[in-house]
Amino acid sequence: MGRAFEFRKARKLKRWGAMAKTFTRIGKDIVIAVKEGGPNPETNARLRAIIQNAKAANMPKDNIERAIKRASDKNTENFKEVLFEGYGPHGIAVLVEAATDNNNRTVANIRSYFNKCNGNLGTSGSVEFMFDHTCNFRINAEGMDIEELELEMIDFGAEEVFMDDDGILIYAPFESFGAIQKELESRGIEILSSGFERIPQVTKKLDPEQVADIEKLLEKIEDDDDVQNVYHTMEE
Repeated sequence: MGRAFEFRKARKLKRWGAMAKTFTRIGKDIVIAVKEGGPNPETNARLRAIIQNAKAANMPKDNIERAIKRASDKNTENFKEVLFEGYGPHGIAVLVEAATDNNNRTVANIRSYFNKCNGNLGTSGSVEFMFDHTCNFRINAEGMDIEELELEMIDFGAEEVFMDDDGILIYAPFESFGAIQKELESRGIEILSSGFERIPQVTKKLDPEQVADIEKLLEKIEDDDDVQNVYHTMEE
């Protein structure tokens, strides 16, 4: 098993996937996708993928339809995707993905979290290079030969294909998302969910006291309404 498998396994044991903000995050993703490519999922691949994720998160169909309708309104604020980079205490690199309608507010908030926890908000490019930007797909495992699938998906950019409790996971570089999505759909393979993650190339082990320091910073960042995802180089 590779780094993507270990990363997924570690994150699954944490609180990340159960954050109460899931529907809010998906709602912002829908707004961004609709503003970029229109409200029709048939012609908007990004929106189609987000709707799959919404269903996987048990978001009610009415909520999804309302979010698409709201996003189609010209008066609806657009969200800008912003990446923040910095260092927490003990030399841990932290990468924050946000979606905001007020960049000044978000910058001020993120900077304050770093400052209050003995960290520093860095400049663009200061830590992003420490993470591999990946895409992933979760598909229905029923009737699938995972070894055969892996060999076939390599041609479309896949680097890791493995099984977990909820299906088969395919990991690939960020740039391969469109090609893999198109190929899975053309084969009629059910995509349960898909998305993007940033996997640290190297992690650092900390003692319990140091872990608590980093957890304090991460919790402050995750609780911010503008934050979509947080990644770090602390060993889970």
